[in-house]
Amino acid sequence: MNMNKIIKHIFLYRIETSDQGTKGLWVAPGFFAKILELPWRDNKQNISCISEGEYLCRFRISKKFGAVYHITDVEGRTWILTHAGNLAGDRDEGYETHSYGCILMGKYFGFLRGQVAVLLSRITLRKFVRKMNKEDFMLHVIKTY
Repeated sequence: MNMNKIIKHIFLYRIETSDQGTKGLWVAPGFFAKILELPWRDNKQNISCISEGEYLCRFRISKKFGAVYHITDVEGRTWILTHAGNLAGDRDEGYETHSYGCILMGKYFGFLRGQVAVLLSRITLRKFVRKMNKEDFMLHVIKTY
């Protein structure tokens, strides 16, 4: 990262959690979205959202998800991405998930198949990637509940 370049700061405010997922608000300069992550399960890989904290995020092209941001240096975790998806429930409790620790972005909260969801995910993620112009940013993950 070029230290002479001004880096943007983006905030993920976690507002509620349950076995159906952790809801959050994504606040960036000129951009706002709803977030759904896995429930908190002590930062365990594939079943938990990541710990609160600050993370450098870098643009990348994923073979599976396309244009995404990689959340780097997450303790005990690898390849945490922002990507499209709708559901982030606890599989052990019988819920569906499109996340194994990653952050799902959407325009609205709603329900799919009787489960909490984020909706219009692909469109919202594409808008965010365009807005960021592939620039790195610092993500601040904050629990508010």
